[in-house]
Amino acid sequence: MTGAHKKHLRLGEILINKGVTTLDQIDIALTEQKKSKEHLGKILVRLGFATEAIIRDVIGGVIGQESVDLNTAVADSDAISMIPKDMARRLRILPLTYDNRRRLLTLAMADTFNVVALDQINTHLSGNAEVIPVLAGEAEIEKAIDQFYGFELSVDGILHEIETGEIDYQSLDAESDEYSQPVVRLVNALLADAVKRNASDIHFEPEEGFLRFRYRIDGVLRQIRSLHKNYWSAIAVRLKVMAAMDIAETRAPQDGRISLSFSGRLVDFRVSTLPTVHGENIVLRVLDRQKGIVSFEELGLKDDALNALKLMVARPEGIILVTGPTGSGKTTTLYSILNYLNTESVNIMTLEDPVEYPTTMIRQTSANETSRLDFASGIRSLMRQDPDIILVGEVRDEDTASMAFRAAMTGHQVFSTLHTNSALGSIPRLLDIGVKPDIIAGNIIGIIAQRLIRKLCNACKEAYPLGDLERSLLGLKITDKQKEIFKAKGCDKCDNQGFSGRLALQEVLHFDSDMDELIARKGTQRDLLRLALSKGFRTLADVGASRVLDGSTSLEEMSRVVDLTARLKTK
Repeated sequence: MTGAHKKHLRLGEILINKGVTTLDQIDIALTEQKKSKEHLGKILVRLGFATEAIIRDVIGGVIGQESVDLNTAVADSDAISMIPKDMARRLRILPLTYDNRRRLLTLAMADTFNVVALDQINTHLSGNAEVIPVLAGEAEIEKAIDQFYGFELSVDGILHEIETGEIDYQSLDAESDEYSQPVVRLVNALLADAVKRNASDIHFEPEEGFLRFRYRIDGVLRQIRSLHKNYWSAIAVRLKVMAAMDIAETRAPQDGRISLSFSGRLVDFRVSTLPTVHGENIVLRVLDRQKGIVSFEELGLKDDALNALKLMVARPEGIILVTGPTGSGKTTTLYSILNYLNTESVNIMTLEDPVEYPTTMIRQTSANETSRLDFASGIRSLMRQDPDIILVGEVRDEDTASMAFRAAMTGHQVFSTLHTNSALGSIPRLLDIGVKPDIIAGNIIGIIAQRLIRKLCNACKEAYPLGDLERSLLGLKITDKQKEIFKAKGCDKCDNQGFSGRLALQEVLHFDSDMDELIARKGTQRDLLRLALSKGFRTLADVGASRVLDGSTSLEEMSRVVDLTARLKTK
C-alpha cells in the first residue's frame, strides 16, 4: 500500500473505528476520489455516508482543532465588518466574534491549515487583530456567508430597519430564510452582546411605555438600553419560539431553554417568563459551559482553604454541603469538585433541577414536576445505579435530607446545596428540616459557605489611607503596619465600572470528632463557632477582610456582600 493511500485511509480508518461508516463505504469513496480528486470527507458527505457535522467533528478531534456548528452559531457584527464578503467567500471563511480588549478575531474556516488564506487575512487586518481559526464545514460556511452578510447585524442598525418597515409576525418562527427578519437578528445580537460582556442573566422588562434591557454583570444589574413598547410583542414571540414555548400562552409562567453557538462554543440560556402588570417579563440565565466549570485552582481559594477542601473530598463517604444565596457560585464550586473527582474508576450521578452544565462521564438527571421525579424519590432510584458519588441539587425538605444522609451512611460521597447565610448556620437549618443531631454528627464531612465579590480593576484602582472605622471593620490592630487600601475608580478597560471579574469568598468548615460530639450533645451555635475558631476556621468576614487588605477588592464591595456589623460590636 502506498504512503499516499495510507494518508487517505487515515480519516477512513477513524470513521470506521468510530462506527460512522463501514469499510465498504470508505472503499466506494476512495474509488470516487480517484476520479474527482476531491477531499475524502466531501465525497462521503456527497454520497450520503456521513453528515458534514460528523466529518467536521472527527477531523477537529484528529488534528486537535476546535470545531463549530454554524447551524446554531451567531455571528458578531464587529467581526463581520472586519472581513469583506467577497474575501470571505473566496477564502471560505466566516468571521464569528471579535474580542475588542484582547484584539482576537475568531474565524470559522473549512481548512484551518490553509497558510495562504491565513496570510491574506493577516495582511488585510494589518496587525490590528490576532486570528483564532476554528474548523467548520464548507457547505455550512457558504450558507452562513449568505445568511450573515448583506443583513444589518448591529443592534442600532436592526432597530432602524424595524422602525422603517413592517414586522411580519408569521415569519418569526419560519425555518427558511429567517435571517431576513430584523427581529430574529435583533434577538441574536442582544444574546451575543450579553455573552460577549460576560453577563450571567439577561432581563427583558416591559414598563408602561417602554421596554428595559438589563444585564447582570459581575453580580450587579446594569441597564443596557431602553426600547419603545412596540418592539416587545415581536421580541417576546421570537424568544418563545427559540425556547420552544407556547406563544399563545401569555397569562401563565413558562420555562424553556435555548442553545446557540458563540465563538465556536455552545452556550445555553435558561428562559423564564412571568406575567406582570405591563406584559410578560422574560429573564434568561446564561449557562456558558466553558466558563461555568473551572478547576480547583481557578476557584480563587487561599492555600489553607484549598488544602482543607482537598482533604474533605478525599473522604470516601459522607456529605459535603455548599451554602449561599442564589447566584453565589454554588453550582460552579460543586462542578469543580466533581471534575476533580471525575475519573473512569468512579461512577458519578447527579440529580438537578434542571441540569445546567452537561458533562461527559457524569450521569445527569433532571428532577422536576413534569418528569414526576422529585429529589427524594430520585436519590432512591440513583442508589440502585451503583453510584460512588451523588450530587443532589438542593436539600429542600425532610424527605430529601433523610435520603441524602441515608446515601452517605451506606458508603457514598454526597454533595448538595443548602440555603443558609453561613457554614455554621447549616446546622440549625438541618435540625429545623427534621434531621436528628446524632444523624448529622459523623455524616457531614464539611460545609462550604460562599459569596462572589467583584475584583477591583488593576488598571484604575485608587489607594487611600486607612481610618479608624476601616481598621475596626478589617480587624486591624494599632500595631499593624498596613496604611492604605484600595477603592474603585473606573476606566475604559473596565467599562467605567471600577471592577473587572469576580472572585469567590469561601469559609470552609471541616468536621472532625470534636465537632461531631458537640453537635450530638446539641451544643449552641456560639459553642460551635468557638470550637471551629480554635481549630483555625476563618469566617467569611475574615476571608473578605484579607481580600480587601491585599488589594483584590474594596471595602465597600465587601460590605455589600458580607455583613461586617458584628465585627464592630466586638470592638
